Amino acid sequence: MKKDIHPKYFAKAEVTCACGNTFTIGSTVDKLRVEICSACHPFYTGNEKVMDTAGMVEKFKGRIAKSKAAKAKKIAKADKEA
Repeated sequence: MKKDIHPKYFAKAEVTCACGNTFTIGSTVDKLRVEICSACHPFYTGNEKVMDTAGMVEKFKGRIAKSKAAKAKKIAKADKEA
């Protein structure tokens, strides 16, 4: 490594998670605060939240159908008046 161009390296930097878990890693910062870690992340804990995507898709399709119906009604009204 070249001298005087690299930041100071902390071999035992302390990481503190919002859940209260603490551990050490190597970093250029001596103390880190994180919002989520492997102790509280849903993927690692097995408490994954499954989203109801089917309901969301049906809701979206309903909005599109309503929009198309409104446009068709507007066009029919314009044709009727012309």
